[in-house]
Amino acid sequence: MAIVELPSLGDHIRDARLHRGFSLRALAGEVGVSASMISQIENGKSQPSVSTLYAITTALGISIQDLFDSALQALPESGQRAVGDSASVLSALGSSRGRRIGPVVRRGDRTGLTLDTGVVWERLGELPPHSVDFLLVTYPPGGTSSSTGGLMRHSGAEFGYLLSGELVLALGFAEEIRLGPGDSFSFESTTPHSYRNEGAVPAVGVWFVLE
Repeated sequence: MAIVELPSLGDHIRDARLHRGFSLRALAGEVGVSASMISQIENGKSQPSVSTLYAITTALGISIQDLFDSALQALPESGQRAVGDSASVLSALGSSRGRRIGPVVRRGDRTGLTLDTGVVWERLGELPPHSVDFLLVTYPPGGTSSSTGGLMRHSGAEFGYLLSGELVLALGFAEEIRLGPGDSFSFESTTPHSYRNEGAVPAVGVWFVLE
């Protein structure tokens, strides 16, 4: 998988935080993590979980795509290079700001992002100005959307189709649904939810997230 190495997303989280007048402690309180954790993310020393990244962008009033585009805009043309499959949170989805990724994206040209617990997002396409995250998502064995076991909620709607493996979808505070290959789901992202892989093989699916 081709990965574009980008400047630290943490820098752009910090810029957005300062622009909105949030202190580290204030943003941490909104997100529900420690100020030390926010500092580590901003300094590129820690990877956020799926739920933490959504919570940060929600608190700052920006979209995940906005955050990625800020990093992409800062990337000089000569700074783009391919790296291995183990992308970090400092690698963003996409190849250049405003670029129309498509109509066809070859398998070897996909860009990806690895989050806490090894969850991988690969961007399958982009069509500005439509704000849709079109992703191939992989949850490795033991992978989860929140390392603390908490539920997340954010604006928009979520659609998914599981290609292989098994995944547990916690939807609301009482319901847990086991998903297998061929199962699909859709719900408002404001509903508290989480994902986790309790199986022995990766769970892979296609996600559409409307922001």
